[in-house]
Amino acid sequence: MDLLRLLYLTLILLAWQGNVHADLIVVVNQNNPVEALSSRQLTDIYMGRFNSYPNGHTANTTDHPQDSQIKVEFYSRLVGKSIAQINAYWARLLFTGKAEPPTTKLSGPEIVTFVQNNKNAIAYLDDATVIGNLKVVYRFENIE
Repeated sequence: MDLLRLLYLTLILLAWQGNVHADLIVVVNQNNPVEALSSRQLTDIYMGRFNSYPNGHTANTTDHPQDSQIKVEFYSRLVGKSIAQINAYWARLLFTGKAEPPTTKLSGPEIVTFVQNNKNAIAYLDDATVIGNLKVVYRFENIE
């Protein structure tokens, strides 16, 4: 009976963890003059409508690998689209030559290093990943 109870509690814990959203944030280099971005500005930058910050400086967008859960969550929360829909969107834009998608990095640490070393870089991360030389410019509201 104890094994059955343990299994039941484990399943409840796993189900609960699956419903918890990470604290998803968007960061820039600490020397970037941008202090904050709106949801609309962030959408425009990450969906290729604009390739610069509101102050006119180029925005070097970064992306997580295709199979990463944080990428799935970011685009779902930012524009309500799946990764397949995002890929199709970028395929159309690339075909017309209107924009280029964010640069994909291999891992969270690689993204952090890129932003730390590039004044115009912008990235989305789990806030547990944030370390020095990064400035939070947008924080997604947690929804349950």
